[in-house]
Amino acid sequence: MGVAKYIKDERGAIKEVIYQSGIKVKPAYGPEDLEKAGFTYEKDLGAPGEYPFTRSLHPQSYRSRAWTTRQYTGFGTPEETNERFKLMIANGQNGLNVAFDLPTQMGYDSDHPLAEGEVGRVGMAIDSLKDFETAFAGIPLDRIGSGLTINAVATIMMAMYQAVAEKLGYSKTQISTTPQNDILKEMIGRGAWIFPVEHGVRLVGDSIEYAVKELPKSNPVSLCGYHIRESGATPAQEIAYAFEIAKAYIDNVTQRGIKPEDFVGRFSFNFNVYGNLWEQIAKFRAARKLWAKMLKNEYGVTEKKKLFLRGLFGGGGSGLTKEQPENNIMRGAYYALGAALSGAQTTALCSFDEAYTIPTPRSALLSLRTLEMLMDEVGLRDTVDPLAGSYFIESLTLEMEEKILEEMKEVQKWGGMVKSISNGFIQRKVSRQAYEFEKGLQSGEYKKVGLNPESKDAMAEKTDVELHEYNEEWAIKSKANLKELRATRNDKEVTSSLKALEKAAKGSDNVMPHLVKCCHAYATVGEMAGVFRDAFGEWDEPEFY
Repeated sequence: MGVAKYIKDERGAIKEVIYQSGIKVKPAYGPEDLEKAGFTYEKDLGAPGEYPFTRSLHPQSYRSRAWTTRQYTGFGTPEETNERFKLMIANGQNGLNVAFDLPTQMGYDSDHPLAEGEVGRVGMAIDSLKDFETAFAGIPLDRIGSGLTINAVATIMMAMYQAVAEKLGYSKTQISTTPQNDILKEMIGRGAWIFPVEHGVRLVGDSIEYAVKELPKSNPVSLCGYHIRESGATPAQEIAYAFEIAKAYIDNVTQRGIKPEDFVGRFSFNFNVYGNLWEQIAKFRAARKLWAKMLKNEYGVTEKKKLFLRGLFGGGGSGLTKEQPENNIMRGAYYALGAALSGAQTTALCSFDEAYTIPTPRSALLSLRTLEMLMDEVGLRDTVDPLAGSYFIESLTLEMEEKILEEMKEVQKWGGMVKSISNGFIQRKVSRQAYEFEKGLQSGEYKKVGLNPESKDAMAEKTDVELHEYNEEWAIKSKANLKELRATRNDKEVTSSLKALEKAAKGSDNVMPHLVKCCHAYATVGEMAGVFRDAFGEWDEPEFY
């Protein structure tokens, strides 16, 4: 899996190993390492399924239930995405992870000038409830949960998911959706933000409050350390920053008079498996333990299930290379192995061609089959936490716990996550690390098979990858559908619902019930996001380079 720093002598023997989180690895570990660290079984491990959940969330872990497979899916039009949904479900996938195009993510309709050339390119284009009706036609929404990879307009998509379920005959109490809905990590990482920090956090809070009251099976936010890691954070920072972001959302909701115990059990996480195998395993084991301890000690949460760190461990996009892309098949298998040995509840792998393109059906199914092999052939469901008790793994888990806490304390010293992002502190640090890491890759300080000189020449021939070409017909079709929608919907109902939304946005009412009504009236994504733009303005990112 790579990215550790290996210092070798002239004969190639390893003299020193340093993980990205700053942990130095000894040549060998023994009982004295655990004794020195004050390790005890009761305090640091516990039985499987028992606090602090280092080993697993459930007593029998994968023996009782395999992890959920949820490959990232969506491109072009809702019709094409619906076909891919059904293909993956027919081949054994048991959850959806929905991709949206950039115009949708940024709250623009397909006919907006800024959407030119981007409609359907990196995900499916969604303009209104009509598109959701097409995309989810024939999908059993009472049995298949859907992750919605959307952030700035997550409240809109969450409302639209409820509206489409109701249109298709399901009650809002039957459906399970998990919008990513983590705007603070967008400001650190991906950059698909729209509104100023305080308004972005307010919308996240509105969605959490609404889910607590109206959507009992849905998870209103998926805290996404994944993209923070992809942007240059170390594994320890990935967890630390995600937890500090979670605290910002918890604070917003508790200020509304809702107790943490009533909603933190609905939080989920999206974490990365890219990196050194052992560092990733220690990261996830330490994260489960620290999350449970934080909720119990800082927020007074006592109910066992609400202390669980739940979520998806997967992806690994930064680990993929354009050079020798078939190597990514093996990389994906190792990432999946790391996720499984870490006790992942849900896993999705980046497919081998994703350094080039949206996954083809062939590559998406290869990723799904990789996960199934680990479940059914390799033996990852045989026993709970098979690495438990390893002198190395337990020592590494304890060190990782310390590193995560150090990073959290630094954010707190800066005044918390909202202030750190508003001032650009976090962005500056992560961007600098990304630059230094890239320099290390180019110099050979960090080894990457297929990139470093010694592994380039043996397979110098170019490997062809089937590209998922952009299709202008996607935009033409989306624009035509929008034109027809605007000509046939009830304009009076649209106007009324948008005005009510505007009043809520400018005031203090929760926007979610108004968004549901807007969606049922067939208001467009651009119209609803436009109301928020007028009410909140847009964020000017601080200069931090």
